[in-house]
Order: sequence, then C-alpha cells, then structure tokens
Amino acid sequence: MFATFQFQELIDGALKEDIGTGDLSTRILPEDLIGTAKLYAKQKGVVAGLWLVEQVFQRVDSRILVHRVLNDGDEVNVGVVVVEISGPLSSILQGERIALNFLQHLSGIATATKRAVDQVTGLSVSIVDTRKTLPGWRTLQKYAVRVGGGQNHRFGLYDAVMLKDNHIAAVGGLTEAVQRVKTQVGHMIKIEVECETLEQVHEAVACGVDVIMLDNMDLVAMRKAVQYIDQRAIVEASGGIQENRLREVAETGVDLISIGALTHSVKALDFSLDLGDIKASTKASWERS
Repeated sequence: MFATFQFQELIDGALKEDIGTGDLSTRILPEDLIGTAKLYAKQKGVVAGLWLVEQVFQRVDSRILVHRVLNDGDEVNVGVVVVEISGPLSSILQGERIALNFLQHLSGIATATKRAVDQVTGLSVSIVDTRKTLPGWRTLQKYAVRVGGGQNHRFGLYDAVMLKDNHIAAVGGLTEAVQRVKTQVGHMIKIEVECETLEQVHEAVACGVDVIMLDNMDLVAMRKAVQYIDQRAIVEASGGIQENRLREVAETGVDLISIGALTHSVKALDFSLDLGDIKASTKASWERS
C-alpha cells in the first residue's frame, strides 16, 4: 500500500479546489452537530480507492472516524455499504464530494479492467494499461488496474524503452533506432518496438528486442507475427482493441493486450453517501469521546 505523503499534495489540491475559502453551504449547520454516514454502491462493480476515502476525510478533519467495511478488490452489488463514517457533520459534508470522486473514478477503472480480464479467462495473456493517464493520477490509475486484475505497462519514459513510429522515422529506420538505444541504456532496461507490418516484425526479431508491439494489425497478421516470433520476444497487441474483440485477439497467441481506454475513457462507478444519526454535542464532550 502507498504511504500517505505520496498523495497528500493531490488530496490537498482537490480539497482546496473544492472548498476554497470556505464551504458556504455548511455554514447553516450548528457547529456542535456530529453525525454518521455510509458510503454505498449504486452499481455493480469492483471497489478501489477505499484507503483514499479515509485519507480525504482525515485531511478535512482529523476527528472524523472512517471504517472500511470492504477492501479494495472486493466486488459490490447495488446497495452494498463500503465505508462507515462518523464525526463532525460539517466536515463529513465538506469531504464527501472529493472522497466520492476518488472512489468512483478508481472503482470505474478496476471494474473495467475486471471485465476485460474476464474476457480472456483461461488464456495465457495479460491485460495491461498504457501511459494514457490523467496528469498527476498515473500511479493511482495504474493501481486501480492492478486491483481489477490487470498488469501495468511502463510507468513513464524513464523505466523502459519503447521505440514508436516517430522515433524510427526520425533516425532513418528500425534497426538504426535499436542500435542507437543499445549504446545508451544498460542491460537491465527492456527495449520494446512498435511494429505495423510483418516486415518490421522480422526486423525487430533480428535486432533482438525484448518486446514487440503489434500495432493495429488484423487477426491474420497477428497470428503470423506470433508464429514468426516464436517466443523470441514478448508479444503485445495494441491499438483501439474493443472489449468485444479481446477474446479473439488473445486467441492469436499474444502475451499482452494493452488498452488505453482503461484509464483515459473509463466510466466512473457510481457511489453515494447517506447520512445516518445526527445529534448535538458540546466541544468538550466531543473531545472526551
């Protein structure tokens, strides 16, 4: 699990953006009101980000108590309670939207990933994400992919080499690009090459790259590429692969299917917060509790 400080700036920024100079709506509430609340699912899916919900409410007001009823990765149905909350009512209401934003978005990613993974059950293929993530949210979004049963592609430009069409064009060819990279990076760094044709696949194999991406190839070309590569490199299929095509793409024998939509086009999973008991409490009695 992540350390709190890793996302404190993101949480603080979100709260500052929402609350600004002060919540005008909760000013109508008496200061001594304390209450309880429950976060529950309004859709079926996979929950992710419960620990962030806790951090958001704690950041708003350290007196808020958060109890996680479920864990990240658990499947939920409509009406299932995932978090119970108690504390100063105005503080709970101030943290509500930001907590829901984190929870809904990450749960949406986990749910979409789980659907994709289920499509290829029984086949030796992994569903992976891409770098098509929201700025500042990459680690969280990739975490949600893992919660849903997927795996992570590279995290950034710094942890693996991926030579795409523009890199290849800029230096005059695939072989030249690979040779230049090999003089610049250490032996621990994997090299992936994007291939749009079978001719490029042959060239990439000859160069001894670690991963070959089959970019927007049809099923016939994918099968031929997998047969030719013959386990001499990891094979990744990519390029707008829709959920209803995952099974047939996986059956070509590729090792990975990368899906940018898992993070850049996912639909949030709907959750809601309902208040429970509300009562007045003096500051002194609250501090004693």
